[in-house]
Amino acid sequence: MTAAMQHHGPASDGWTTDDLDALPEDGIRRELLDGVLMVPPSPSDTHQLLAALLTASLHRACPPQFAVTQAVDVRLSKQRSFSPDVLVISAAARQRDTHWFHPHEVVVAVEIVSPSSVAMDGVTKPALYAAAGIPHYWRIETKPDVVAYTYKIDPTARVYRGTGTFTDVIDVGEPWSIKLPLSDLTTRG
Repeated sequence: MTAAMQHHGPASDGWTTDDLDALPEDGIRRELLDGVLMVPPSPSDTHQLLAALLTASLHRACPPQFAVTQAVDVRLSKQRSFSPDVLVISAAARQRDTHWFHPHEVVVAVEIVSPSSVAMDGVTKPALYAAAGIPHYWRIETKPDVVAYTYKIDPTARVYRGTGTFTDVIDVGEPWSIKLPLSDLTTRG
């Protein structure tokens, strides 16, 4: 379950990204939702393996105008910051060598659903990522089987529209042509 801690710092309207930057680099994953500090539990080994294999697979296929990274913050506002499990970013964003990205630098945000993140990954984060203008969102569920759901932003409505549900091969044409067998993410090659 995601834990929320009350803010006891100087600001009366909650935590900010400045507060996050002032915290020690202790390996604890922290996210902000409207000034509330959330500390999700450590992900499972299966979750981490899937994220690592997805990152490596996308990295191998990634054209030079993009880059792939894992679990780096996306700062949607001063009081909203999330760490997608996998991100495709612009190559220019990679040049900044930073611990966080602006939404306009993110091309695809990927969340791998854990038991404690069902509502966040299925409702809250995609709504906020779309409102921030991130062009693509992928949600990967692992129970009972691995299923990938892909979405593309409707730029007028600023909501995501489904582009596919994949149980065998993720097959999308954007942001580049990707054909990725889900078995590559769940078995040793």
